[in-house]
Amino acid sequence: MGFTFAYRLILVVAVASVLGISLANKDWGSPNSNYTGWGWGWGWGSSKSNHTGQGFNNHPLNETQGSKKIIVGGSENWHFGFNYSNWAVNNAPFYFNDTLVFKYDPPSNATFPHSVYLFPDRWSYLNCDLKRAKMVANTTEGGGDGFEFVLKRWTPYYFACGERNGFHCKVGSMRFMVMPLFRWHY
Repeated sequence: MGFTFAYRLILVVAVASVLGISLANKDWGSPNSNYTGWGWGWGWGSSKSNHTGQGFNNHPLNETQGSKKIIVGGSENWHFGFNYSNWAVNNAPFYFNDTLVFKYDPPSNATFPHSVYLFPDRWSYLNCDLKRAKMVANTTEGGGDGFEFVLKRWTPYYFACGERNGFHCKVGSMRFMVMPLFRWHY
């Protein structure tokens, strides 16, 4: 009986956490109010606090309900010397079935080669342990329209460039993590 109660309690807490995180991006204001994000006009994400008329993290409130294609690094694409961890924080949240697009030049005399590795856990990611990582895109797959990776599971995804024996990862610039959220349709 004790285990049954404990399992039910854990299930309730897990479901409540998922719902809480998923509903955090919902706009709760009415169309006729001045409310444009969390804070009822004041504080984080309100139009009065960031002067952009946009929601939290300077993103417009989520008007579209479909999956998105997101170019990793935005106009910077996937290259050495750009901080992708900051990019991921500034472009969150990411949702299930969103597609990350990694665009990078194929190897040439003028550019360094790049690739995309997926790490199985945080420890491997933090240590840039390529032996435990899986190459999901080689040095040529980022050309043209880029390499597309769909976020299909509710788990942290740890990405990095594995070229030069992990040097691009180890110096901390060509790596980032995302945790996709549920997208609710209303």
